[in-house]
Amino acid sequence: MPQTHTLIEGPVSVVAYRCDAGPQDPAYWEAHEGWSVSFVRRGTFSCHCRGRVHELVPGSVLLGRPGEEYRCTHEHRGGGDECLAVHLSAELVDELAPRGAWFSGAVAPCAELMISGERMQAVCNGDSDIGLDEAALAFAARYVALRHDDKAHAAARLADRRRAVESALWIDAHAEHDTDLQTLARSCALSPFHYLRVFSSALGVTPHQYLVRSRLRRAARRLVEGDEPITDVAFDCGFADLSNFVRTFRRAAGVSPRAFRRSTRADRKNLQERLATPT
Repeated sequence: MPQTHTLIEGPVSVVAYRCDAGPQDPAYWEAHEGWSVSFVRRGTFSCHCRGRVHELVPGSVLLGRPGEEYRCTHEHRGGGDECLAVHLSAELVDELAPRGAWFSGAVAPCAELMISGERMQAVCNGDSDIGLDEAALAFAARYVALRHDDKAHAAARLADRRRAVESALWIDAHAEHDTDLQTLARSCALSPFHYLRVFSSALGVTPHQYLVRSRLRRAARRLVEGDEPITDVAFDCGFADLSNFVRTFRRAAGVSPRAFRRSTRADRKNLQERLATPT
């Protein structure tokens, strides 16, 4: 049986799957419990579904439709696989594409989906400031766009831009608190998918990116203005742990929080000394 680890739950859920089965292990039929689109990270396996056999390799995408049966076998050398599965609510599926467009089976690796899938994995690894729900929803939407050749979204309407700005102001004012895509979307009376699209189109960043950058801006100010320990700055600004804060800050600033504080204070001291020196 596969080992599963649920990373987030909600209208967009993400589950990490790991299977160590090999050619000697028996296969059995299962049924998809919901709508899903899964990114194969490692390993290979065969999916038997609807009278066809799909061979999946790293970068392939496995699709699921509620109630449809499938059987996975590991007939190739090495055995085992790891996947990131994005499970979607029926409401989100209806918004992304007609239900008839979703099927159980597989999609061959393509560059766009591989990049989107790797971005989702980077979020899981803590190497990106995009929210996991955002990355997962973007991955599913990317699949739909590629399969159905959707046109680019039109520019955000004035009313939507106002919603996005008001939401951004709220995020900035409450940056020390955790929030999620569903909560933010509900506050704007939008679905998570439409909210993410409106926010990103209007402001050029996702809500979670804006949240992280608001936290970084606060942290930078406190590093310069105060003497409190860096750990306190990290926690007070909303970061869950010190290592995540240091990694995120370094990625944004090019230096560690400690080096940033030291260099900024050195610059300020030099300026003060120059101003105090008679000319």
